[in-house]
Amino acid sequence: MPLPLKSTVAAILLGLPSASVAMDNPVHLSVIEGWQIDEGSVVAGIRLELDAGWKTYWRAPGDAGIPPVFDFSASKNLSDYHIEWPTPIVFDQGGMQSIGYKDYVILPIILTPHKTGKEIELEGIIDLGVCKDVCLPVSLEVDVVLPPDTTKRNPALAAAMATRPFSISEAGVEKATCKITPTDGGMTLTTAVTMPPAGASEYAVIESDDPDHWLAETESHRDGQTLVSTSFMASLSGQTLTVNRSDLRITVLGSDYAVDIPTCTGS
Repeated sequence: MPLPLKSTVAAILLGLPSASVAMDNPVHLSVIEGWQIDEGSVVAGIRLELDAGWKTYWRAPGDAGIPPVFDFSASKNLSDYHIEWPTPIVFDQGGMQSIGYKDYVILPIILTPHKTGKEIELEGIIDLGVCKDVCLPVSLEVDVVLPPDTTKRNPALAAAMATRPFSISEAGVEKATCKITPTDGGMTLTTAVTMPPAGASEYAVIESDDPDHWLAETESHRDGQTLVSTSFMASLSGQTLTVNRSDLRITVLGSDYAVDIPTCTGS
C-alpha cells in the first residue's frame, strides 16, 4: 500500500533568484510496499505524482532536463539498490528534446539487505527536477520501514515493472555497433542498431558510464532494418577524451516499445 512521506521543495528556480520563489510543491511522493524476490532482496516502488502540466525526468534527461539523484546512505540494513526504470517519453522543452514522465510514475527499486529476513529502513533524499512553465529542483525525503516477508504483489508496482524496456533478445536485436570519429572539441559517435522497428518516431538515447562524458541530443533515422543515430561527445573536464565502447549504453524509444542495449561493438 502507498505510505505517505515528507517532502520539501528547494526554493530555487533555475536561472532566477531564490527570493522570487513562492510556489507549492508540484510533486508528491509515496512508497509502495512490494514483495520479496530472489535471495532475500525486496522490490518496492517510489511513486511520484505530478500536478497537472508538470513533468519530471528519466535517468538520462536530455539536453534540457535535470538528472535525478538518489542518496539512501542513511538507510539501515541496506547493502545495495538499483532502479528499474519504466520506459519514459520524449517531449519538447523550449525547442529541445527532454526525456521523462508526466502525470505520475512508479519507479521500482530493488533493495538488497545486509541481513536477509530483517526489515529494511529506507531513509534518504531524492533530488530531481520538475518542469512546467519554469523548472524547479525538488528535494524529497524518504523514511519508511519495509518488512522482509511480504509475498503479495502490488498490482500497480507489478505494472510498472512490466513497462521496462525490452532486452535485446526480446526485441530481436541482431547487432549494435558504435563508430567513434574524432572531431573539433570532441568526437562524433554514430551507432547502428539492427532490429525491427519499435514504432513511429524512433529515438535513440546514448549514455556513458564515464561521468566525464557529455553526450548531445541524438539524430536518428532508419536505413532498412538498421536504426542509425548520431551524437556529439565531449569531455566535461576538458581532458583528453577516451571512450570504451563497453561503457556505452543505447536505449531505443519508439511508439510501440523501448529496447535497452547495454553495450555496443566496433563497426
